[in-house]
Amino acid sequence: MPHSDVAAAPLPLRSRRRGAADDRLHRELSTAIVDQRIPPGTSLPEDTLASAFGVSRTVVRKALLRLGHEKLVELRTNRGAVVARPSVEEARAVFEARRVVEAALIDAAIERAPDAAFAQLRAHLARELEAERSGDRHALIRLSGDFHRSLAGLAGNHVLAAFLGELVSRSSLILALYQHRADPPCSREQHTEVLEALARRDAVAARTRMAAHLSHVESQLDLDGAAAMVDLHALFAAARPRSSGRVG
Repeated sequence: MPHSDVAAAPLPLRSRRRGAADDRLHRELSTAIVDQRIPPGTSLPEDTLASAFGVSRTVVRKALLRLGHEKLVELRTNRGAVVARPSVEEARAVFEARRVVEAALIDAAIERAPDAAFAQLRAHLARELEAERSGDRHALIRLSGDFHRSLAGLAGNHVLAAFLGELVSRSSLILALYQHRADPPCSREQHTEVLEALARRDAVAARTRMAAHLSHVESQLDLDGAAAMVDLHALFAAARPRSSGRVG
């Protein structure tokens, strides 16, 4: 019988290269979607992506499947993949979930994070300020999301942190669809207020500041005025023939 301590054989070079290509394509597409460089509803043809990245369609398919699991891409049977278009109901559910999850992460971060970690977040806010001053909207969107991901990482709960990371990415799609102002949705000043409360180990103040921040972001969404599904039966009721039979 083989010894239980024998190390697994390394993957063949071709498999390692394919895995690296999978990761690279997934990372590039995910970043472009979250940065809002690829709008919701954009078609993602496998052959086009394969040509653009110099990889096989198999590699593309695997990356799109990962993005589908992360809710950033919608995989349509026999019609290819498109960047996801979250519904109004999903948008509201995402922000409701974020309020619950981020409050829990704040409590855990205050309990477990060392003081040095908060200093690192201050350095992150300095990068947000630099992007703001330079007018780099895409970088600011990415850095704003990374602030929340970094804060989640301080909590020491990788499951909750991963879930929040998915919610933050989906929030970017929601903002791309429903934001009614051109200003960056996340306020650096509000991030600073959250961080200072964290640094004081003031859980109540940190949760309050985070809740106000998320409410501010959600307030920029035009969810009530978003396009709704049209009931074609009701719309054309007056034009329908009186007889019950179909015409033509």
